[in-house]
Amino acid sequence: MPPLFEKPPGNSIPPAKDRWTPIFLEHGRLEVDDSSIKWVGADGLVCHLPVATLSCLLLGPGVSVTHAAVKACADSNTPLAWVGEDCLRFYAFGITPTHDNANARLHASAWADKKKHLLIGRRMFKLRFPEIDVNKYSLKELRGMEGIRVRAMYGDLGRRYGVTWKRRDYNTSNWNLSDAINRALSAANASLYAITYAVCASMGFIPSLGFVHAAGTLPFVYDMADLYKHETSFPAAFETVAQSSEYIEERVRIVLKNKIEERRFLQRLPKDLVELFNFDQLT
Repeated sequence: MPPLFEKPPGNSIPPAKDRWTPIFLEHGRLEVDDSSIKWVGADGLVCHLPVATLSCLLLGPGVSVTHAAVKACADSNTPLAWVGEDCLRFYAFGITPTHDNANARLHASAWADKKKHLLIGRRMFKLRFPEIDVNKYSLKELRGMEGIRVRAMYGDLGRRYGVTWKRRDYNTSNWNLSDAINRALSAANASLYAITYAVCASMGFIPSLGFVHAAGTLPFVYDMADLYKHETSFPAAFETVAQSSEYIEERVRIVLKNKIEERRFLQRLPKDLVELFNFDQLT
C-alpha cells in the first residue's frame, strides 16, 4: 500500500523566508487524507492545509493530531508547536529534521567557543545600539543598557498611541489581573516567539543554545525575537490597545501579522541568522 502522504522532493520545499506565517489551530483534529494534511474543526470546518508552505503549525487546546500528520509535517520540514489558549503559553515543539546538520554544528561550535560566543552576543547588541562600540562593554553591561532602552521604548510608545503605561507586570497564574497593555504585550511576544522558533528550527539552528539568554527552554529564540520586538510585537500591542481593550489577544495577533509583513520579517530573519554566524571576520 502506498503511503498516504508522499514526501515532497527536497528541492520543492520552500525555505523559511518564502513560507507563510504560522497557522493557529484549536479544538479539532489534524490528519492526513487524500495525500494532504486536513484540518477537521469541532465547529464543522474542514480544510486542507498546504503544509509545505507553512512556517509552523501552532496547536492550541483541544487539538488532536495523528501520527501520519506529524510525519507529514516532518517530511515537509514544517515545525509543530504546542501552545496555550490564544498562543499565550508555549509548551513544547516538535524537532524538525533539515536537509543537513551544518547550521546545528555551526551553532553548537560557536556556543561552546568563548570568543565566538561573546562575539555573537555583541553582534546582537550592535543591532540594538548601532551608534556605540559594543566591544567596550561586557554582556552584563549591555543587558543593563538594553533594559533601560526597552523601558524608554514602552514610555515612548505609550505617548505615541495614547495608552497609559505603568510598568511591565503580569501574573501568569491569574491572567485577568494584568492590565490591557501587559496582556497585549505578552500575547504579541508569544506569537513572535512562535514565528521566530519556526524559522530557526526550519534552518537547523538550536533553540536551546542562547548567547544572551540562558534560562528557559528556548533561549536562542528569545535572543533572536528580541532583535525585532521594537518594530513588531511592541507597536502591535500598543496599537491594539489604543483601538480597543476588547478581545485583545485575538486582535493583537492580526495587528502583529500586519507588522511582520510590513517589516518583511520572514525575509530578513533567515538572512540575519546567516550573517550572525559569519566568522570570516571575527569583529
